[in-house]
Amino acid sequence: MKLGGYVLHRDNRDTLEPCLRSLLSLCDEVVALDTGATDGSAELARSMGARSVPHAWRGYGAARVAAVEALSPCDYVFFLDSDESLEPEALQALRAWKESAPTAAVYRLPRRDWAEVDGHRFLFRTQWRARLVRREKAVWHARHIVHEALPKMRGGRVQAPIDHRFATSVARRSAKEERYALLWALRAFSESRRLKPVAVQRVASWVRDCVLSGALFRGGSNASRLAWAVAGYHSAKYAYLRELRQGRYPELARTYAEGRYDELFTRVREGRLD
Repeated sequence: MKLGGYVLHRDNRDTLEPCLRSLLSLCDEVVALDTGATDGSAELARSMGARSVPHAWRGYGAARVAAVEALSPCDYVFFLDSDESLEPEALQALRAWKESAPTAAVYRLPRRDWAEVDGHRFLFRTQWRARLVRREKAVWHARHIVHEALPKMRGGRVQAPIDHRFATSVARRSAKEERYALLWALRAFSESRRLKPVAVQRVASWVRDCVLSGALFRGGSNASRLAWAVAGYHSAKYAYLRELRQGRYPELARTYAEGRYDELFTRVREGRLD
């Protein structure tokens, strides 16, 4: 069985090495999709044995399409984000999976989101994510500009935890969630998705991460502040969707509808919303 692996990156040299080491120790081929790095990340990838492929940024969906297309023929595709890595025990479990003649369309792995806030490192939450996908099922679309989930498929689970450097600053995480919320809303607006109550979404998310997932007991007040910032995404995305339905951000909506995703990301990053 042949396993192809990939990672998307830009200026991620501080976290890219352990990510690539994990992929290279498991996969038969690794593509590092360079979306505009200027910090030596592409050179690092090449020096470690990955195949560096340049790609102009047009969103996460288009980047994943390009990464899969760059891989040689393989049976399954495995991917990590540039701030994720695998411990030896996880690699051992994945090697055993690889030798087991897998047949399911997709396999999910637990991703452990680690936070490092004010000198305190704690496990924020664990979520199961589809990361091993049969090559013919690894289908993304350019319109999936953010939160580019694969279609729902029946599959299995592999107990091989992915360690994710989730947050090192509450303020930076909050700003990232705000950008993601707007991008999500633009896609949801184009697909005529229904609205949900804004305030309820934030409280429900905080309870889910802090109480049900146990972050509050592991991280205390730091976890609470981080969870509230993360929960802002769930309220902001519906607030933006409501504003779009009211006629706000017409140029952004037009840019998304016309598929000018590179321009869209630039406008959102620079705060040019109107």
